[in-house]
Amino acid sequence: MLAIIKRMWIPLVVLIAVALGTTGVLQLRGKFGSDEIFAVGNKTVETIVPFNPKEVTYELFGPASASGRVSYLNADAQPEEAVFNGLPWTHSFSTTIPAVVANLVAQGDVGQLGCRITVNGTVKDEQTVTGPAAQAFCLVKAA
Repeated sequence: MLAIIKRMWIPLVVLIAVALGTTGVLQLRGKFGSDEIFAVGNKTVETIVPFNPKEVTYELFGPASASGRVSYLNADAQPEEAVFNGLPWTHSFSTTIPAVVANLVAQGDVGQLGCRITVNGTVKDEQTVTGPAAQAFCLVKAA
């Protein structure tokens, strides 16, 4: 019997320390009001509510008879391409991501072409270009 106690006293002390530590932590969390999401047995999850939505608008302007191509980044920052026949041309999207990268490149068959990027009604970038087969470029790195 004494031989068993000599061999088992360290694991027994460790087991008692772990049990007392666990009990102490649970008691302290109960006393100081831990978040319900971490409470034992709580299966509810808080939903993330979008904050600070952004309305991004791409605009092309110039002569009404203009035609050409436009490339831009969509709400997921993926490139898209469109053809325009007549100006003004606009494209809008709404997002709740913290930072929006907005990019617009357009080339038309006219001598003057302009682009504009607005975020929540505020102009963030505007460019006007003149020359044969004008190409306009607007960029907003973070909105």
